[in-house]
Amino acid sequence: MAGIFKAYDIRGIVPEELDRRTAYLVGRALGVFLGAGPLVVSRDMRLSGPEIAGALIEGITDSGRDVVDAGLLSTPANYFTIGHYGYPGGAQVTASHNPKQYNGFKMSREQAIPLSYETGIAEIERMVTENRFPPAARKGKVGQRDVQPDYTEHVLSFAHDIKPLKLVIDAGNGMAGKMLPPILGKLPCEVVELYFEPDGTFPNHDANPLKDENLEELRRTVVKEQADLGIAFDGDADRVGFVDETGTVIPNDLAGALIARQVLSEETGATIIYDPRSSWAVKEEITAAGGTPHVERVGHAYMKATMRKLGAPFGLELSGHFYFRDNFCADSGVIAMIAVLNLLSRDGVSMSALIKPLKRYHSTGEINFEVQDKDAKIEEVSTKFSDGRQSRVDGVTVEYDNWWFNVRKSNTEPLLRLLLEGRTLDQMKEGYARVQAVLGEPEKP
Repeated sequence: MAGIFKAYDIRGIVPEELDRRTAYLVGRALGVFLGAGPLVVSRDMRLSGPEIAGALIEGITDSGRDVVDAGLLSTPANYFTIGHYGYPGGAQVTASHNPKQYNGFKMSREQAIPLSYETGIAEIERMVTENRFPPAARKGKVGQRDVQPDYTEHVLSFAHDIKPLKLVIDAGNGMAGKMLPPILGKLPCEVVELYFEPDGTFPNHDANPLKDENLEELRRTVVKEQADLGIAFDGDADRVGFVDETGTVIPNDLAGALIARQVLSEETGATIIYDPRSSWAVKEEITAAGGTPHVERVGHAYMKATMRKLGAPFGLELSGHFYFRDNFCADSGVIAMIAVLNLLSRDGVSMSALIKPLKRYHSTGEINFEVQDKDAKIEEVSTKFSDGRQSRVDGVTVEYDNWWFNVRKSNTEPLLRLLLEGRTLDQMKEGYARVQAVLGEPEKP
């Protein structure tokens, strides 16, 4: 059980780290912490899902809270259920993009406001560890709710005059395969489906669109089918990645910059949230479109809190999380897909043509370095590059005139993650050599 309580969710290997008993105790603690019901519980397609979700529900009802069992849902649909129907909170049983042996919980309070370690998970960990709960006056009841029709209508409310485009969509045997068909059925698009059958064994590839090897078949199929766009979802469908009509993977920060530009055309002067790994092009596009760029720490709990605080209509992360104020400030891979389809339909040009002007810098992508004392190493980096402009929003970001980099801590492993960008390829390589000399040898892929 030790180590499963993360910065913004609970996650571990089943049953070694997360078993039925632990799931039950998390349910008891969640019911006590939120203090009201009914709470929404749904799950993804993982094989351990029925047992883990069942134990969680039993714990919640033993705390005296009622439960709405929404069954198999994507994580964004869980957020929608909590926010749209006005429930006081709930949990999605998922391990997102992690391999099949993992499971866990993404937990929210009212209006789909996420619980982070600072705002609830630490207290839940304390209650689970102590295993002392107040007696409940009654046992909660369990009801069911089919949210798909209302969720479909909600997602389609983001669509604007989408044209008959040809799409290749890889659902990765995840929850997008269940949630997408009713939505796609209302769009005029031709869709080539890859791995739409939800399967918790992930028989074809990991449901993680951040890894290039998981996009190989999508890239080939887009070219073969002469499609306008390729789209890949992660296991619980809160993240999405895009491939243009040439089979080229589109960096998520640049896809987010395109969406931000569209949002700002409808809401001039708005604040757009992005994470410190994002290209210089993101800030430049937001500013050029009349928006206010604002950097926030990586992680959905932090991004959503800042969006609410600043009233931002849109936020983006390099990892493929795209956040929408009119979606309870929650991330949704499907709504991000709709936003890109809106762009393609409106401009009448190819995806590669839309993205080309934004590809004006050279990036290393994220590179991992194994470091035991992560805090000390970050301070060393800060000292070594003290002549640059520095920010400590998340780890340390250092900017020079011709290149910049961010080094931040992994929440779960003894790793530092580096991303570096230069105006030219040579400037990127030179900068990387300087930073690597401080961080050591990178972890092998």
